[in-house]
Amino acid sequence: MVNIALLLICLLSGGLLRTSRLLPTDAHLTLNQLLVTVFIPALTLRHIPDMHLSPQFWLPVLVPWFVFLMGLLFFGLAGHSLRDTPQALDRPTLGSLQLTGGISSVSFVGFPLFELLHGERGLAVGIVMSQAGTFGVAMTLGVALASWHTARHHPVGQYSSGQPPLGHHPVGHHPVGQPSVRKMLGNMLRFPPFPVFLLALAANLAGYQHSALVRDLLDKISAPFTVLALISVGMQLQWRVRPEERSHLLLGLSYKLLLAPLLVFLLCRFWLGRQDYVADLCVIGSAIGPMNTAAILASRYGLNAPLASQMVGIGIPLSFPVLFLIYYLMERGFL
Repeated sequence: MVNIALLLICLLSGGLLRTSRLLPTDAHLTLNQLLVTVFIPALTLRHIPDMHLSPQFWLPVLVPWFVFLMGLLFFGLAGHSLRDTPQALDRPTLGSLQLTGGISSVSFVGFPLFELLHGERGLAVGIVMSQAGTFGVAMTLGVALASWHTARHHPVGQYSSGQPPLGHHPVGHHPVGQPSVRKMLGNMLRFPPFPVFLLALAANLAGYQHSALVRDLLDKISAPFTVLALISVGMQLQWRVRPEERSHLLLGLSYKLLLAPLLVFLLCRFWLGRQDYVADLCVIGSAIGPMNTAAILASRYGLNAPLASQMVGIGIPLSFPVLFLIYYLMERGFL
């Protein structure tokens, strides 16, 4: 009960900070940067070296890739079936839906939620799912997909206005829409939690164990993470929807919040025969609202940035009742 109260208080506090204008409107960006550069690396260093990497942890690594690939297929088929209707998906819209609908916000929403549900072992699953799963997807397939959609929609040198689309920022020295393996690897290594994850994983494989002093120090550094992450989510909650985006938003959230967890549930229960806490967290993780980084990619590559922001801003709060419903049904044995 205390954990649920903490969750609600932090989300409400974030919303009040945004609406009261006590902080700058983009204050959540600074908070997110602090989470990414300090607290998530500290959590990773604290838990990964001490984690027993059994075969069961391959599931939270692979599930985010499965959800993303199934999303590519789902939205691709939806785009094909709607092409001659008023709800037709242009390429920027299709790309934004595939990015945001296929990647969960495991770091900012899943970490505190998994820890609330299953303690340190739940947080360990979340770290693996985030670093090797959702972030790996975003920085490889996500970047490649965004580049491909931009290249198809705005070939190099063929912008109608002679300039890149609004919200597009050229990446490195590569032409628009031509993804580079070197660039994608560079993006991954420049994202602080990822090289820290690789370091912590190497320490785990080498048999390293934290001393009591190091463990206590990392515990104290990472302690504020849950509260700050939930406040950050609360500061980003938005409910206003542009009329022209309602059908697209409904399509994207239907996959992200309903179909994706259903597919993962069928995968875990009926194909793999898994009924443990790791499988349960994989189902819950697949129902978490869209990842902030996916919306940033959509904006950076000139896709439908307003829709991507709505997917995150509305998808995250809508995912909470879905997440607790899934957890309740699992705890009662209905799933």
